[in-house]
Formats: sequence, structure tokens, C-alpha cells
Amino acid sequence: MLELKNVSFSYDGRQVLKDFSLCVDKGQRVCLFGKSGVGKSTLVRLITGLEKQDCGEIINTFTTSVLFQEDRLLPFKTVLGNIKMFSKKSDEEIGSVLKSLGIFECKDEYPGALSGGMARRVSLARTLLVDGDLYIFDEPFSALDSYNINLAIDLINTCTKSKAVVLITHDMDDAVRLNCDIINL
Repeated sequence: MLELKNVSFSYDGRQVLKDFSLCVDKGQRVCLFGKSGVGKSTLVRLITGLEKQDCGEIINTFTTSVLFQEDRLLPFKTVLGNIKMFSKKSDEEIGSVLKSLGIFECKDEYPGALSGGMARRVSLARTLLVDGDLYIFDEPFSALDSYNINLAIDLINTCTKSKAVVLITHDMDDAVRLNCDIINL
């Protein structure tokens, strides 16, 4: 279970979140939807412990896998190296996910040789290849064209069945296609 109780957070005196509450149970899918600057990505940082809330309580009993808004690929590791740092999946399972995203051929490439869309798909593969109970996707389809968005949505739906999902997006269609309950911030 993930539960946020009356969480507030400020950056340099500017309040981003005030008394925000949320509960996500196993198998539940929610989309945090809102304009830029309302605190969606900040919530990811709070849930993952990268930031500390000013007040309120955050309880996360899930094993959590996160796709951040930035790809965060290590430049000195290949695609496979970036994935294997976090995943205990077999080479066959990793290969299957890479093929599903159309990036198997670049498995031995370094991030600097990848396009923005390819790097995004590598980051998505890495996230999905971690055994988690909760998957958080912050703007997962940025830098992807419609064909690759469709591949990614299909794979997310397949890999996260019966798992908790928190999606952050500016596109309501993404939330609908991932069958998420909408929470407006």
C-alpha cells in the first residue's frame, strides 16, 4: 500500500503541495493529472524519499520501480548494463522486453549513441524489468512517436497486471489507455 496523508511541501518558501492525500492499493491504477508546476513530479520525489515532506505522512509498503521524467541512464554502461544494474531478470526476459519496445538491436550501445526516443524506451524497459509491486511512470511517453507510445502502453499493461501503478502525464488519453483513475492536482 502507498498512502500519503496530508502531505505538504515547499521549495524555497513556495508551496507546491498542501495537505495532499492519496491511497493506492495493490492492483489500483491512478493518474496524477494537472498543469505544469502543480507538484506531480515532486510527489514522485517524495514517494521515493528523494525529498522530505514539510509535514504529513508517507507510508509505502510496496517494492517500487520508478521511471523518472529524466532517463537517468549511466553513460558508462551499455543498454544491457543499465538494465542489469537493477534487474535480476534473465537475458531472455530482458531481450523479450527490448524486442517488444523495438530496441533489442541497440542492447550493446552506450546511451550517448541513442536517440531521445530510444533512451526513453531503454529507461522504460529498465523500470519494467524490476520486480516491483508499485510502478511509477513520470511522463513515460515523452520523446516517443505514436507508434512507440502504442508499443509502450501495450507492454506496460502486460507487465503491470495486478500491480499498483501511478502515472503522471499531461495526456488524458494515456491515462485512459492505461485504465487509470484520474486524480487532478
